[in-house]
Amino acid sequence: MKIRMAIPALGILMAVPGVWAQTGGAATAAPLKVGVLNVQVAITSTQEGKQAAAQLQSEFAPRQTELDNLRKQIEDLQTRIRTGQSTLSDDEKARLARQGDELTRSYQRKQQDSQDDFNEAQQEVVNRIGRKMIDILNKYARDNGYAVVFDSSAQNSPVVYASNQVDLTQEIIRLYDQSYPVKTGTTSKPPVRPQE
Repeated sequence: MKIRMAIPALGILMAVPGVWAQTGGAATAAPLKVGVLNVQVAITSTQEGKQAAAQLQSEFAPRQTELDNLRKQIEDLQTRIRTGQSTLSDDEKARLARQGDELTRSYQRKQQDSQDDFNEAQQEVVNRIGRKMIDILNKYARDNGYAVVFDSSAQNSPVVYASNQVDLTQEIIRLYDQSYPVKTGTTSKPPVRPQE
């Protein structure tokens, strides 16, 4: 599953008043910088983000296998009905059709439940990493004179073009990984949600 991560609340990550207060509001202050950060790339490219993606993949793999098996059963049943069109009795065709309908409904329910659970778990990861990333970004922006940092990954981003010189993504990833190193070998696995 592809992990698509976004934090809706990160439209504009930095507040101008904080920087304005640092400069005293003086018109002669040093020019303030504008930066761009691709939050989706930043979150998924951190070591913690990569580890969380692998954990989610592992956590949901059994459910995907179950869905694949159900889909195969449905396909086999449909093939059996098609090939037995002239040899099966009407009662047997009706029974197989009912069985196929039940399997299809079960498949659809389980697929929706799995997708909902995956989205929820994914959002928890995004929120956890995003909160820490905002702290890193706030400090970096203050220390380096950035007045505003835009999220270029947002769907309705006002950023149409950004020079590589104002793209902070790789630097924020580097700082995040320094501040929150991933412990290898002792990964805590998120709780597995019960299947219905």
